[in-house]
Order: sequence, then structure tokens, then C-alpha cells
Amino acid sequence: MAKYKIALLPGDGIGNDVMDAAKIVLEKIELDAEYFEGEIGWKYWCTEGNPLPDRTLELLRETDVCLFGAITSKPKEDAEKELDPSLRGKGYTYFSPIVRLRQEFDLYTNLRPCKAYSGNPLNYRDGIDLVIFRENTEGMYAGVEFHPLPDKVREALLIHPKMEKFKDVPADEIAISTRIMTKKGCERIVRQAFEYARKYKRKSVTVVEKPNVLRETGGLMLKVAREIAKEYPDVELWEANVDAMAMWLVKNPEDYDVLVAENLFGDIISDLAAQLVGGLGFACAGNIGDNYAVFEPTHGSAPKYAGQYKVNPIAMLLATKMMLDWLGENEKAQRLENAIAEVIKEGKVRTYDMGGNASTLDVAKAVADKL
Repeated sequence: MAKYKIALLPGDGIGNDVMDAAKIVLEKIELDAEYFEGEIGWKYWCTEGNPLPDRTLELLRETDVCLFGAITSKPKEDAEKELDPSLRGKGYTYFSPIVRLRQEFDLYTNLRPCKAYSGNPLNYRDGIDLVIFRENTEGMYAGVEFHPLPDKVREALLIHPKMEKFKDVPADEIAISTRIMTKKGCERIVRQAFEYARKYKRKSVTVVEKPNVLRETGGLMLKVAREIAKEYPDVELWEANVDAMAMWLVKNPEDYDVLVAENLFGDIISDLAAQLVGGLGFACAGNIGDNYAVFEPTHGSAPKYAGQYKVNPIAMLLATKMMLDWLGENEKAQRLENAIAEVIKEGKVRTYDMGGNASTLDVAKAVADKL
């Protein structure tokens, strides 16, 4: 019996292309694993009204970890238009399957390393080595939204004086998204950031928030961070407003080590940081809970490139490296990262975004050869 059971969810578009690249590397590295492919994505929304079928959730519950490709996601009205005619008007509502995965399995940590590998022509600056911890299940992405606005919700909100000016806006002309943050949610993501900083001897953890305006939710995050920081005297706590953080990451990215933020702010900051080290072709992420994890590249499904094997697979290969680390296969993970770094530094095999003409699979094979 194999040591690990690994779910593979290629998803949509180029998700299939980069998953094929990951398979090449996994075969070469000889991980003692059995792989199980599952179904997720736009196709299943259109044909079944569910982009994350129950059978896929069951598959994940029977495996140790998941490697995920990419999905197509569209706004509510566009999603409804593409739903099979036989399913329209039956109460189906599109909800992001990756967000649902995070919530179903309580994958509360989104870990985003952003490292400038030597020789990458897309680096904004050499020497950047950031790690971002993004809370993955709450905040602005908790999914508690209203449109049209129900009378009961409006009545409840009218206890707040600043809701008064909206009291007469017609229900179909007002939409509300909530930012829900709990003490538990703030504590566990901040603690994860400090634990990582201590383990890898990072000098600082920066809390990225906006407590001067979002006084209650941002204030809770900051209060929790200050309390937890007292337990880690070897790691400095820094604080930054999210808008200022965007500026400072462009100006002095090398000054920062570990960043921690709620869902929306973490999403924005991590994409900004990814661009500093080459763009989404280098951006990998881990969605990590106490008992399960899903690792992915963070680029979209890029339908126009689907099946062309044109896109950069390095983000997916780095996500594979993260998966190996999470499984405790640290030696294999380090070998894989070294091989990726060597291919980037040599510059002989590059996809179009890096100024070359190599295919997705050419890069994977070059990395496999280094292994």
C-alpha cells in the first residue's frame, strides 16, 4: 500500500496543462503515493449546477492531501446565463468551489511564499523573500451577502446610526457584503505567522490591516496580534495599514519578512507580492488546516491558452514543493526547489512570459532532469 493518497483536481483550462507538468516531476521524484483524480470547475457548474460535486468532497475525505490546478469563476449573472437551460430557475447559485473547499475542510491558513529566484528576468528586484499568511475562511470572503436587501436585515442594521442614511434606499438598489472576523480566526492565523517566523528565524511579522477606518474588525485583529506577539519576544511585531503596505512593498520589499492579514487584504497583498517575484507564473499557495491541505498555483484558468501547454508551470511545481513539505518529505521538497531554482538560473528553458519559447512540459522535463 502506498504511503500517501493524493487527490488531483486539475479543474478548468490551463489547470489541466500545469497538472500534467506536476505529474512529470512527481513521477521523477518517486514519491510513494497513489493518485486519485477528481472533478471540479466550470463544466460541473454548467451541467450539474455544482462546481464542487459531492463525489469530489468524498474523494478528498478519503485522501491525505490535494493538489489543485485552476478554475474558471464568473460573476453571478454570467454564471446563471451559462447554466444548462434545464437547471435554470431551480434555485442554483454559483459559489466559488475553492472558497467552499477552504470552508468545508476549515483550511484557515493560506500560505503564500513569494521568493525572487536568481536569474529570473521577471524579478522586480533580487533578494525579495516574503511569506504571507492570509486568513482563509472569514473576513470579506465569509460569503454573507445580501441583494436585494431583506427587510429584517435592514431593520437589524438600523441600530447603527450610520445606517440611517440608507434606510429608504429600495431593497433592489442596495447590496451588502459583511466582513466577519472572530477572535478565534484572528488568533490562529496570527499564531501561524509567528510560529513560522520563529521556526525559520525570520525577524518580523507585519500585521496588514486598516484599523483606523475599519475600527471594529481591524481593531480586533490588531488587538489579538499585540497579545500574541508578547509570546514571541524573538520576533518583532510590525503594523501597517493595507494601503501603505502596497506602497512599501513596491518601494522596499526587502525590508519585510512575514506578513499576516485577513482574507481580502491578504488576497490583494499576496498578488502584489507575487508580481514582485515574476508574476502569477511563480505564485504558489497552500490552503492549510489542522488535518488537511490543498496546494495550488494562484493563477486563473486562462481559457484562451487551455491545451496549448504554453503557460509557465513553475507556480504549480512550487505548489508541489509546498505539498511535499507539508507531508514531511522535506528532503524531496528541497531537492525539487533546488532543481526549479537551477532551471530558472540557467535560463535555457523558459516559457513565453520569461522571454523564451519552451512549453509547459519542456520546463517540467528540465526540472525533472535536474532531479
